[in-house]
Parts: sequence; C-alpha cells; structure tokens
Amino acid sequence: MPEASFVYILRCSDGRLYIGHTRDLTARELTHNEGRGAQFTAERRPVHVVYSESHPVEAAAIARERQLKRWSAKKKEALIAQDWATLNRLSRRRKR
Repeated sequence: MPEASFVYILRCSDGRLYIGHTRDLTARELTHNEGRGAQFTAERRPVHVVYSESHPVEAAAIARERQLKRWSAKKKEALIAQDWATLNRLSRRRKR
C-alpha cells in the first residue's frame, strides 16, 4: 500500500506563504528551517507549517499543490483560517 503524502503551506518569517508536498511533514519543515529546502524558504527562515492535508497517494498531493499555488493570497489565508464562508465567496467565478 502506498504511503500517504501531504500538501502543506508554510508561513515564512516575512509573512509570505510557501506551498509544497512531502511524505514526512515534520522532517520537511526541519529541512526548510535548516536552509536545505527551497531557496525561497532558505532566505525567509524560520518557517512554520500553518496548514496541511493528507492524500492517499503522492499524485493527489501534487495535484492539490498545483491547485493551491494558483490561488490568491486571500484564498490561501481563508483556507489556513478554515474560514469556509470566505473561501466559498472567493471561489466563485466572477461575472464578466
């Protein structure tokens, strides 16, 4: 049986968000904080996991990571805060 994977959001020391995926959330946060993750996070340490969700297979976590990376900062913040009403409002298509 495949090992579960996680998609995660980190908040960097400057308040910016970083999204990634991993099989070991604790180890990945440590890697980022040691400066061995992405260059983006290495320059913005310390970082903290502020949101994560588990997926049964890595492909699902990667797909979700790609989806979240396309979201606005407001939408990501609503997800982190689990503010479902705001997330729903921000998710609606705008009329042209």
